[in-house]
Amino acid sequence: MTTPWTIEARWIAPRRFEAHGPTPTVVRMDARTNAGGESTGPTPMETVLIALAGCTGMDVVGILAKMRAPLGGLTVRVMGERAEIHPKVFTKIHVRYEVRGAGLTAAQVERAVRLSQEKYCSVAAMLRPTVAITHETVLLDARDRACEERAG
Repeated sequence: MTTPWTIEARWIAPRRFEAHGPTPTVVRMDARTNAGGESTGPTPMETVLIALAGCTGMDVVGILAKMRAPLGGLTVRVMGERAEIHPKVFTKIHVRYEVRGAGLTAAQVERAVRLSQEKYCSVAAMLRPTVAITHETVLLDARDRACEERAG
């Protein structure tokens, strides 16, 4: 049985929160200025996309390391579309993996991404029942020429 996690978020006027969990690292969230905040940090909904990018990115790095694949760089871009009416949940999310590595193959990258998306990323697993998640991989060579592979 795993130990339950406790997250604490402390309000700071006007619309900011500072949160931390089991680690002492503080995450600062804020509302946008048009919603009464000061835009000093990501909004709570932005942190959902940040969590997805970090979760799947960590998986991909770990999986490629286990494959002994020559990863030189990874950028994960997450784009989300929200419903127009409240509670304005995400309805679509697209994840773009931009990967570099001399000798890295598109097949290695796609396998690592699929394993993350379908098996290991807990954030994606929580979102998947209610959000359409798609992804694409972009393998960049040494001259930064993109060789794209799209997946749904």
